[in-house]
Amino acid sequence: MKFSESWLREWVNPDISSEQLSDQLTMAGLEVDDVEKVASSFTGVIVGKVVECIQHPNADKLQVTKVDIGQAELLNIVCGAPNCRKGLTVACATIGAILPGDFEIKAAKLRGEPSEGMLCSYSELGIADDHNGIIELPDDAPLGQDIRQYLKLDDNAIEVSVTPNRADCFGIIGIARDISAVNNITLVEPKFKISAVSITDKVSIKVLEPNAVPRYLGRVVKGINIKAATPLWMKEKLRRSGIRSIDAVVDITNYVLIELGHPMHAFDLQKINGGITVRYGHPQEKLVLLDGNEIEIKAKTLVIADDTKALALAGILGGKDSGVSAETKDILLEAAFFSPLAIAGKAREYGLHTDASHRYERGVDPTLQHKAMQRATELLLSICGGLAGPIIDVTDPNEMPKQASISLRRKKVDSLIGYHIDSQRIMDILVRLGCEVIAKGNVWQVKAPSWRFDIQIEEDLIEEIARIYGYNNIPNQNINVELVMKPNSETNISGNRFKDLLVDRGYQEAVTYSFVDPKIQALLHPKQDAIILPNPISSEMSTMRLSLWSGLLDAVIYNQNRQQQRIRLFETGLRFVPDNKSEYGVKQELMLSGIITGSVCDEHWAIKKQYVDFFDLKGDVESILAISGINDNVQFKKSDNPALHPGQSASIYIKNELVGYLGILHPEIEKKLGLNSKALVFELILDKISTKKIPLAQDISKYPANRRDIAIIVDSNIDAADILNTCKNTGGEQLVDVNLFDIYQGDNIKEGQKSLAISLILQDKTRTLADEDINHIVNQCITALQSRFKALLRE
Repeated sequence: MKFSESWLREWVNPDISSEQLSDQLTMAGLEVDDVEKVASSFTGVIVGKVVECIQHPNADKLQVTKVDIGQAELLNIVCGAPNCRKGLTVACATIGAILPGDFEIKAAKLRGEPSEGMLCSYSELGIADDHNGIIELPDDAPLGQDIRQYLKLDDNAIEVSVTPNRADCFGIIGIARDISAVNNITLVEPKFKISAVSITDKVSIKVLEPNAVPRYLGRVVKGINIKAATPLWMKEKLRRSGIRSIDAVVDITNYVLIELGHPMHAFDLQKINGGITVRYGHPQEKLVLLDGNEIEIKAKTLVIADDTKALALAGILGGKDSGVSAETKDILLEAAFFSPLAIAGKAREYGLHTDASHRYERGVDPTLQHKAMQRATELLLSICGGLAGPIIDVTDPNEMPKQASISLRRKKVDSLIGYHIDSQRIMDILVRLGCEVIAKGNVWQVKAPSWRFDIQIEEDLIEEIARIYGYNNIPNQNINVELVMKPNSETNISGNRFKDLLVDRGYQEAVTYSFVDPKIQALLHPKQDAIILPNPISSEMSTMRLSLWSGLLDAVIYNQNRQQQRIRLFETGLRFVPDNKSEYGVKQELMLSGIITGSVCDEHWAIKKQYVDFFDLKGDVESILAISGINDNVQFKKSDNPALHPGQSASIYIKNELVGYLGILHPEIEKKLGLNSKALVFELILDKISTKKIPLAQDISKYPANRRDIAIIVDSNIDAADILNTCKNTGGEQLVDVNLFDIYQGDNIKEGQKSLAISLILQDKTRTLADEDINHIVNQCITALQSRFKALLRE
């Protein structure tokens, strides 16, 4: 936001220097990026009037003039400017004047004619880069007055960075409110009269999307003089705000934009067919913009249209075919409140960025439209003439934003600021910021102003109080805080412990985006809904991830395309699962995921190349689970995860609760992604495995352990884990370990069956087990297996 310091001081004029004003703006949260003089240093330039202008006798491009500067004698000045003419009021540098660059004006002869001064252009005075001719001043400019005084050139152009939450400061009025509150002085708004309604002409206005356009105002103004000159004072204010003068109508809408922070637009009434309709664009609908570019209007883009075509991109840019031109006599003025979400990101979709879209995206005061319309009408009638019709107001009260009502507690203010600010000063700050305040003891009931969308809770008000009071005015105090260590249970496992383990096993940590390609995610999770971003960075990053596999697979593809074949990656991060039962409609879970592909070992002359398989990954997962000491409670069951190979994958359960998956990526997905080799993936819910069993010290048995091996034949569909668990539950405390060491299917084994070889380790803490004790436990296990699984003991 760029503006003239003198313009701001018309609204609020604290008795402070320009440097102090800049410091106040910065400390109030409006960081000053630049302060520059509006004109270079010069002296001796005054207002004059050309009373005679004739052709130079010895030069085709020069003219000999006589200039009246309010003194007894006229000055003879030779001028080469193309716009020099009799009757023109000019900026005249007299003899002895010092222009920018220490250029002194002296009496001279130009092609034989005497010249006693110089008629100056904006560029020669260091005001603007304008070489089109000499300055043309209003006819009523007082002759002989110093041009610096007349044009108020002892001024600064200030540029501030406006944060996204302070859309109200995109106008002089918003910045003035802050300066008024900081200095505790009165804000003086320039007064303007309400223009009388002289004609009854109206235009039919229909708003088809009231949720996106809660308020739309229009007004017909007829019989204007489009060629009327913009007043110099308005041109100067716009120039110092970084806006070039175009024509009177456009200059007026830009003036209201800077003054009140409200965008406006003027349509040529004769180019509107029928009435105005505010709607979304139609498929394949096209529009030629004011900059001459033709666009195809995209879906969900608001447009202002008549009965036959689109006239403008709502809140962004007008159309060329309906804009004001040199032939315009009648116009339709527009002032609207567009919902910020309806405009956000739309300009970027078309490669545009306009002053209007910049403001509408952040939020315009929803109560300001009538004031902006009246201000623009008054300026238009006074400069261009014409007759104004009634204001057409289409408003849906149910869709208009509601002002927040907040209870502010004295105790809360003191607690957060850490300093007691006088109650009357707090009241003054809030009132000067536009709040409606009612004091009830130690509680203020505050209604936020309509232009402050960011004030919603008690803490927002306290931030405003501290900001305006001045952080530098709050005394420094040493904080006396007793440091109390938070309890940390020995059962908690740090996430870094899992990371260290995986790094030790040859993995490298990856960090991928939470936004993923919806096409890849649909392959991995075809039946699961996902959260779609309303304004994604790109179409490839438009969906919140349902698992970390999408990002890891993308990283594998990237590395494989760069000749990396053996890849080990892991990542920890959140996944985002839609959940209507949660407060915000999404369940966030911290996950630990990994992926491996390529050979088991790095290439080596003494090691035969072997590719990773399911059991390599299962070993890594079991090592992770071993940290928790919960291996006895872990179950690997056949998985139905559509992303994994149905015959080489597993669901991981802890005490019958699903905590993750592991397995080989489904061959169809592997093919569609273009992977060079099969990829194996795992994923675990970190919260489910981050609690460990506390080890209990026990006596080590000094008696020998005994091993007995048995081989049983069971149906192929019986899980080995169920066999081992049955043995453990049957053997009692003396059965200290059970292990599967061989699986056989082939000769002498019927089809549909398998042979499992199991080792039983038996040991007692108090004595040496006799053969009878050992045989009894082994027989108990065999009997339990025969009873539950119809197992046959293999001889």
